[in-house]
Amino acid sequence: MVLRGLGPHGEVVLRPLRRGDVDDWMELRRRNAAWLGQWEATSPRPPRGAAPTFGAYVRLLASQARSGTTLPFAIEYGGELVGQLTASSITYGSLCSATIGYWVSEHVAGRGIAPTAVALTADHCFTALGLHRVEVNIRPENAPSLRVVEKLGLRDEGLRRRYLHINGRWCDHRSFAVTADEVPNGLLARWRATWSTTDAAGRRGDTPQ
Repeated sequence: MVLRGLGPHGEVVLRPLRRGDVDDWMELRRRNAAWLGQWEATSPRPPRGAAPTFGAYVRLLASQARSGTTLPFAIEYGGELVGQLTASSITYGSLCSATIGYWVSEHVAGRGIAPTAVALTADHCFTALGLHRVEVNIRPENAPSLRVVEKLGLRDEGLRRRYLHINGRWCDHRSFAVTADEVPNGLLARWRATWSTTDAAGRRGDTPQ
């Protein structure tokens, strides 16, 4: 599955991560170690043995996608791999909800890529999957990521104490959400409506994600 949408500075493409991405992905992660490391999800019980290979990681993502519980995407901008986004904890029944997490490379931050990717995914969840709600959970100290949900106008639902294990410890998170009825024309359309003429023409930057 591939999702495409125009951001304020160019097209954003969401597509499956492929085994052939190994060199680009590894280099991207190496270059962004300091940028991303402090926000990385970890496990309080690390698995034993060697870390999985990139190929095993891609197979795991594909398996999760087939199961319908997760939508994993690579983010492309200008034909370049620049990050990842995952819609996880996809739940139906009385909840009909998903949680979105994302990261983009520091060298493309500030171009509206993360908000566009989140909006594309939320709209897909609402339309193709029939979900009612999506949420994003962010460390209170992560100002760039908080700017993403601010741009999209997601509702602040408050603080969750020691909610996720991040960078080796349990950390508080702020939760933000939007429901399908709040964006009848789609979250991407609402995001686009906030752009100024200069944003759309790509002549002015914005706050990094």
